[in-house]
Amino acid sequence: MTACALDAIGIPYHVVVEPAQRDLYARAVGEARLLVLPHDYSRHNTGSIPARNWIWKHSLENGHDRHWVIDDNVKGFLRLHRNRRIAVGDGAIFRAAEDFTDRYENVAFSGFNYMYFVNERTSRFPPFYLNTRIYSMILVNNSIPYRWRGRYNEDTDICLRALKDGWCTVLFNAFLGDKRPTLSMTGGNTSTVYAVGDDRLEFAKSLERQHPDVAKVVWRYGRWHHQVDYSKFKNNRLKLRPDVSMPSDPEYGMRLVKSQRKTRYPTASNEEE
Repeated sequence: MTACALDAIGIPYHVVVEPAQRDLYARAVGEARLLVLPHDYSRHNTGSIPARNWIWKHSLENGHDRHWVIDDNVKGFLRLHRNRRIAVGDGAIFRAAEDFTDRYENVAFSGFNYMYFVNERTSRFPPFYLNTRIYSMILVNNSIPYRWRGRYNEDTDICLRALKDGWCTVLFNAFLGDKRPTLSMTGGNTSTVYAVGDDRLEFAKSLERQHPDVAKVVWRYGRWHHQVDYSKFKNNRLKLRPDVSMPSDPEYGMRLVKSQRKTRYPTASNEEE
């Protein structure tokens, strides 16, 4: 699903796959787009965590300062404009997010918020939230000393470790991903990490054990959740790089246009209005 969404807006990407799935994915996205995990790779029922760490290593070996890691169930990407969620027609939001992140020397993770967390009918949203968890569309700072770990809530855990050491995180509301909810599709973690019945209590407890100073287990909406107190990191301030230069076009070429395609939301792209 994510590959189709990236193809639709012309973003280059690689799909990281296990050796047994190589031929299937090659037929779907092409051999040139594949990064195949080593043959001795085994998840040991730990979901995507070993793969994410391998991606990090691969990015470092190729001399990159940051890398994106995106879940496989994102249907599309959007920009928030006057509290309206508008589908984008190209990759300008990725470039804008990268450029904004690179202005600061202490951003560990940044990324796009989920579309369904930014409701058009509620009050206006700020362009980004500072110092919270970054979800399934993550721009990773390769220089930080942490790696993905555990079995559950690895995104919350790694963000908390960085925040406790004074790093910042940036969760964009200006740029959004239309991601399918967890457990709404087959494959991936659905058949491994989440194939344990309704074990939401263990999910929540695992984070509480890792971070008892900021996380606790709560009962909400008829099930167990973890609750994190991010207010403890309000003093983590963004540090502007001394050599930063602002873009000549703050809109990165984005213009609001009417789309001829039949989509459930209008489209923004680099075309002139």
